[in-house]
Amino acid sequence: MRDHEGDIEEILITKDELKKRIKSIANEIETDYSDRTPLLVSVLKGGVVFLTELMMEIKAPLNLDFLAISSYGASTQETGAVKLIKDLDESIEDRDIILVEDIIDTGLTLNYLISSLKARKPASLKVCTLLDKSVRRIVDIPIDYKGFDVGDLFLVGFGLDYRQRYRNLPYVGVLKKEVYFG
Repeated sequence: MRDHEGDIEEILITKDELKKRIKSIANEIETDYSDRTPLLVSVLKGGVVFLTELMMEIKAPLNLDFLAISSYGASTQETGAVKLIKDLDESIEDRDIILVEDIIDTGLTLNYLISSLKARKPASLKVCTLLDKSVRRIVDIPIDYKGFDVGDLFLVGFGLDYRQRYRNLPYVGVLKKEVYFG
């Protein structure tokens, strides 16, 4: 079996740092939704690891649903042109929604998702992201729950991938340039 950790330049956020911050976000959500049952919506596939860790730390009732989108354009660039390939299973009208993302980059894709969800008339819609790459932001996105600010780096691990690899790394690492510039 090939070990892909040799492709990692550095570990940016350790497993322990992730666990500690996710628990803190879960506590914020529990406080904010103490009298409501939020629906956590995540985008497949990158957000699944963060969503799983987050929901395990939330001790209050919650529901889950998923969206899947496909981005058009080069694999390392976000264009904002997306196609919905899996919609939510249930109506979100009058429900409290928390959109859970692994990373917010330019904000173009998330802006599309927020517009799409708001059109369905939820009672509330909040955004929760593990990583915020605000240095690349094109569209201003209100973030209600945030794990870490990160720089303009190619990150993998903890759900983040490059060509479907590295998602299972238990930390967030910086991918070596020679891997994606080949």
